[in-house]
This record gives sequence, C-alpha cells and structure tokens, in this order.
Amino acid sequence: MTEFPALDARFLAQADRERLEQSGALTHPPRILLLYGSLRQRSFSRLVIEEAARILQALGCETRIFDPRDLPLPDATGPDHPKVQELRALSQWSEGQVWCSPERHGAITGIMKAQIDWIPLEIGSVRPTQGKTLAVMQVSGGSQSFNAVNTLRLLGRWMRMITIPNQSSVAMAYREFGDDDRMKPSSYYDRVVDVMEELVKFTLLTRGRADYLVDRYSERKADGRIPEHVALAAEAMRHEAPAA
Repeated sequence: MTEFPALDARFLAQADRERLEQSGALTHPPRILLLYGSLRQRSFSRLVIEEAARILQALGCETRIFDPRDLPLPDATGPDHPKVQELRALSQWSEGQVWCSPERHGAITGIMKAQIDWIPLEIGSVRPTQGKTLAVMQVSGGSQSFNAVNTLRLLGRWMRMITIPNQSSVAMAYREFGDDDRMKPSSYYDRVVDVMEELVKFTLLTRGRADYLVDRYSERKADGRIPEHVALAAEAMRHEAPAA
C-alpha cells in the first residue's frame, strides 16, 4: 500500500460478497415509520402519509404513524418526555421511514424539523437512523415545488439514512383529496405508489445488512477496529512465519 501514504491499510475493508447475499435474510414484514409535518385539523401531509401507509400495508409492510401533537420543541425539555421517548422508540423499531412535509416559506415546517431534531445521531452505542431506508415527500398549496423534498433529502443524508432515488411532490394538495379524505386518482397518486414500491424494495434489499453497508473506514480507524478479514490474514501470517 506504499502508493497510498495517507492510508492505514489495517483498517481498509474489502467488500465481503457473502455479507451482501440474501442468505439468512429476515422474513418478518418490513417495519416502516411515517412522519408528517402539520398539526392542522385537515392536514394534507397527514392525509398523504395515511395513503402511503395503506399502500405499504398492501405491499406487506407493518406501519406506524407518529402523531406529532404534544411533541415539545427540541431542548425545551429533556429526552425523557413521553412523546420524545415514543418517537425515539419508533425510530429504533423501524427499518425504513417516510417523511412528508408541507412546504412553508420555501422549506419544511417547524413541526417536521422538530421531529427529526429529536432523533439524535447516536444514543449511547445505538444510532437510531443509520442505515435505515428513507422516502421523502411534500405537499404544496400552490404549484409544484421540490424545496421541501430537497431539504428532507439533505436531512436524511445527515441522519445517515439510505434515501431512495424516487420522491413525491403533490401540488395544490387541496384538490387531490375527496370529502372522504382519500386521495383521488391522478399522476400524483401514481407517484406516491411508485415511491412506496421503491421504498419496500430498498428496505428488503438493505435490512439485516445495513450496519455492514454503512461501516466506515474512518470510524474503524478512530475505534482501532481492524476488519475481520485483515485480522485473520495477519494471524495466519503470524502462524506461518518461520521460527527465528
């Protein structure tokens, strides 16, 4: 490794194909947590989330929708608050998540951001979101925009989540729901279905191996954690070396 003077080869891990194979794959229904970003009585972000949950259930998933009412502002109280504990427990339970925010002043709402802010990058040795899949969606009162989904995508990356390529932006959302609060047939509805199908596929593909997928050279180096195949090779060479 002399051509990489800045690299500590002890902590460099070659891709382990066996750990990426489907053998021993998990068989329980994918567990999906859904978050929405409005407290209005008729919240269109909530209605989109409820529609998404129905689609996910039809695709064989187990779903939970978090109700953000009574969730305190970040740092206004301690993490022992019941709503904070509920949110964090659901995040740890989930294997994938769906976030849907209204666009407000060109960005996500404070309600949406507060939920994400209450889920820390790390609790002890547990990272509540790392390696979980994420689908992002938004609703708008006016013409179609992608400001909110772009912000959610940035936050998903910051939370070390596997954010799927597809996304949904529902323009003039008040036109897209009937009096029964169900989403009407439209290209917007079709895109929500597309996103949920893709989320399920990515979740099935990555769960059970997410910790391996996000295992990082820099963190192994900081922890002094040598990859197993490097340690085994070093041990084999030690045993094979001729006695002095």
